[in-house]
Amino acid sequence: MTDDEQGGSTASSTDGLMEKVVNLCKRRGFVFPSAEIYGGFRSTYDYGPLGVNMLRNVKDAWWRSMVKMRDDVVGLDAAILSPAAIWAASGHLENFTDPLVDCRKCKERWRADRIDGVCPNCGSTDFTEPRSFNLMFKTHAGPVEDEGTVAYLRPETAQGMFTNFANVLTTTRKKPPFGIAQVGKSFRNEITPQNFVFRTREFEQMEMEYFVPPAEASKWFEYWLAERLAWYRDLGMPDDLLRVRHHEADELSHYSAQTADIEFLFPWGWDELEGVANRGDFDLQAHIKGSGERLEYFDQASGERYVPHVIEPALGATRAMMVFLLAAYAEDEVAGEARTVLHLDWRLAPYQVAVLPLSRKEELAGLSRRVLSMLQPHYMCDYDTTQSIGRRYRRQDEVGTPWCVTIDFDSLEDGAVTVRDRDTTEQVRCPVDGLLAELASRAAPG
Repeated sequence: MTDDEQGGSTASSTDGLMEKVVNLCKRRGFVFPSAEIYGGFRSTYDYGPLGVNMLRNVKDAWWRSMVKMRDDVVGLDAAILSPAAIWAASGHLENFTDPLVDCRKCKERWRADRIDGVCPNCGSTDFTEPRSFNLMFKTHAGPVEDEGTVAYLRPETAQGMFTNFANVLTTTRKKPPFGIAQVGKSFRNEITPQNFVFRTREFEQMEMEYFVPPAEASKWFEYWLAERLAWYRDLGMPDDLLRVRHHEADELSHYSAQTADIEFLFPWGWDELEGVANRGDFDLQAHIKGSGERLEYFDQASGERYVPHVIEPALGATRAMMVFLLAAYAEDEVAGEARTVLHLDWRLAPYQVAVLPLSRKEELAGLSRRVLSMLQPHYMCDYDTTQSIGRRYRRQDEVGTPWCVTIDFDSLEDGAVTVRDRDTTEQVRCPVDGLLAELASRAAPG
């Protein structure tokens, strides 16, 4: 295959990076504006055919690292809709607020702590006095809308893990240190959603609550901060795009003894990607008080009874997907032709393999379909027969597909196919019966 020989120097461009990635997401089916045919619905997005694949891969990579590969963390899937009593006990009804101001000139509303005294819309400095705005979505459960039926869409997944602490402790027989992990939807009525899927009102979280003996909290806080940084690096995130920022005492949340943000260098500057917090025993103590239940651990060996402290790594799945796209986006030249490419780790790519018959002619279809069927149990695959092979390679590069497998007319004679690498554009000939081993060697660590 000579359609794809690489030439010239590679030049990755960050000019207008955000606009380029947003455009690619819409054009190639990663992310669509929600309700677009009705003019859109602000701050909501639908994940298209490639987006659902990549988002699932991000969540699977997190779950594998946090649950599957450990024997001290178990999973949970708690309800999204919950009674007001949970949020009263947790402090969210009182403390989960942002300062809201209105611009008197253009009538736009903003978070007071994000605008530096100047309206981003019209430049006015004339604002109303700040007032507290609770970020939770309130609704009613049942047919009668009265205070007795008030319910909330959860603003975080954490509280379900605290309220189920005793259930998990009893059914799994775990003992501290151990964790409960959850991936699920959360809802926050953000005043100023912004920057594509970075801050939205509906999003998915990946959170883990790690319950530890009180004296060991600081040790485990440092441990999980290091573990979470290692996760990004393992998935190909460059070190120069990540940093850790520890919160000062005056910015700690009401529940936090220690908090650090893993920050990413976004096109607009450094901003939060993931938080790691030492929540102390605030949450369990709050639910002990609110429910009257005993949420504690009894160490039979020592005779000690205590309420564990909690270390919480918390990450938005949709924000993580956005970050991996931004980090992976590049532009270079192949054979003198400009190319857009996503250098995604194969575990995150929407498709790991594309099966590409060189021609639509029927004689290639049978072998091509057999190759596809062989690969599908092991990899998410695309199957593409339209346009020239060079154009098909470019399409797969643009969506981050690591490997293309091309079946040509020689394949009918020698039983071999061509495997093409996204990053190097190198191509090698491989027997069909050795194809799985070839791809497995490319996917192996190191």
